[in-house]
Amino acid sequence: MAETPSAFAEIREQFLAMVADLRPELHRYCARLTGSVIEGEDIVQDTLAKAFYALSLSPEVPALRPWLFRIAHNTAMDSLKSHGRKYVDVRDDLDAIACFEDAPDPAVVRAALTRFLALPVTQRSAVILKDVLDHSLDDTAATMGTTVLAVKAALVRGRRTLLAGKDEEAAVSEKAQRDLERYARLFNARDWDGVRALVSSDCELDLVSRSQRRGAQVGMYFGRYEKEDVRLALVRLEGRLALAAHVAGATNPAYFMLLEVVDGRVTSIRDYRYVPYIAAEAPFEPVGAPPVGT
Repeated sequence: MAETPSAFAEIREQFLAMVADLRPELHRYCARLTGSVIEGEDIVQDTLAKAFYALSLSPEVPALRPWLFRIAHNTAMDSLKSHGRKYVDVRDDLDAIACFEDAPDPAVVRAALTRFLALPVTQRSAVILKDVLDHSLDDTAATMGTTVLAVKAALVRGRRTLLAGKDEEAAVSEKAQRDLERYARLFNARDWDGVRALVSSDCELDLVSRSQRRGAQVGMYFGRYEKEDVRLALVRLEGRLALAAHVAGATNPAYFMLLEVVDGRVTSIRDYRYVPYIAAEAPFEPVGAPPVGT
């Protein structure tokens, strides 16, 4: 007998509740593999859809964490290859393994999300699983479908590349910090003319999961904020600078904004107010003082 729509919806909700605790970790992995929180979330959604279908055909539930990470890894690999991104097969390299250290460098853990894109995807996967998410070598190898020796080789090479770009990234971050602090300062002072003056004429706005705007239409976006008591604070979100939106009376950020600034003008705004679960999932560190009024 076929399941009714209400029964199907109930089963789906039970599945989502069952995997809820693993979603933040899956998203961190997929976001770093793709270099984008948006693409990372797309892959998480595909992963859960595949898992839900597979469970409907299985007589028992497998160990969720390794099983879901394996599905996520394969889904991400397919996505990256379909877009022609850098992909290198994992292989054993005894010369590299000779330099292997089990403890990750803290600078690797803090590396900006976009820095991971400098790595071939297999090195990227190994570093994220082992150093960022603290998976064991055995679990990392199982997720990637390779050997522990190959994982060690990928870790050595991946860590070396990430650390080589550390000084350049720091210089870029200082300028980005000044730009975002200026935007937040005007926003928090309710100087909307000043905020709009910072926005380039061809700025792209992405109200994630809701709508997209460009150019003159972006100016209207601030109309809602003129009526709300929201304050912005600079934070480091998954290794990159972002703005945390604080709603009056709340201690923690309600959501985040990502801005791109070129020559002092805002060229891109991604506002996550309509996907607040990212704020609950994402690790962040305050940069500077909290906004006045929170």
